[in-house]
Amino acid sequence: MRIGLVVDSACDLPADFLAANHVTILPITVRIGDAVLADHRNEQATLEFLHAQIAEGGAEAQTMPFTVEQIRDLFLQKLVIDYDYVFCMTITRSRSPIYDNATQASFAILNEYRPVRSAAGNETPFALRVIDSQNLFAAQGILPVEAARLREAGEGPPKIRARLEHLAVHTHGYMVPRDLYYLRARARSKGDRSVGLVSAALGTALDIKPILHANRGETGPVGKVKGFDAAAQKVLGFAAQRVKAGLLTPTMCLSYGGELDELRALPGYTQLRDTCRTHNIDVYESVMSLTGMVNVGKGALVVGFAAEPHKFE
Repeated sequence: MRIGLVVDSACDLPADFLAANHVTILPITVRIGDAVLADHRNEQATLEFLHAQIAEGGAEAQTMPFTVEQIRDLFLQKLVIDYDYVFCMTITRSRSPIYDNATQASFAILNEYRPVRSAAGNETPFALRVIDSQNLFAAQGILPVEAARLREAGEGPPKIRARLEHLAVHTHGYMVPRDLYYLRARARSKGDRSVGLVSAALGTALDIKPILHANRGETGPVGKVKGFDAAAQKVLGFAAQRVKAGLLTPTMCLSYGGELDELRALPGYTQLRDTCRTHNIDVYESVMSLTGMVNVGKGALVVGFAAEPHKFE
């Protein structure tokens, strides 16, 4: 059976992994002023955006995910021909309409695919499953990496589906934002009042950085540390601890809102890489998506892994 994998462009994974595993991207379009950029997980294009003057207006940007009709057309024009079963893994539905759009599109796809496959000489059934990753950015990467691993091992859709749904509730994302004023401005532009002016002002004045945790569709602070480097070291060190305690998949995903050389220079990075190597954990690092940087600001760090429930120490 030919199994296809689909993610949205907020999913932070290296371009070579996506290409090698034929992962299809649902692009998210970003509008900043008069400029419109489609996020296709092109790291060079993302970095060019990061360094351009246009990045200054990111807090007021609009992000436009694929519509129901666009998802339907992508499947009917290509995916129902290329594959027999497709897993579509999306950013948490609590932060984006992509999951709901894909779910709604799936009804039309399953009603309309037969003539398309028949014209391509295929009379067998087609099926798809939309899965809410319940996480975002680097932490979204856990599911497609595991899906690709299971597909390569010859597992069928039922086992892959059960595994992905189990992992979705056990995937943890940790983020350290660099610019609280930007984060507050972005939140306000989207009607999210979770980052207040006073907290942003105090955090910036005192150089206090929050550590945010995402799991099961919920995102909230679990700590605060003085200085970005110290906060990054705290998160990277904690991730190393979780590796030693045992992860649910042999995967660690990292993304950074800037050049990867900056990520690799952060305190705690080398310790985490060495710990992952010792415990046979594969590390996937990527430049944060354009969508991610528009929403949380440049220079943010995100770490994602799957593990049993735990408390951030």
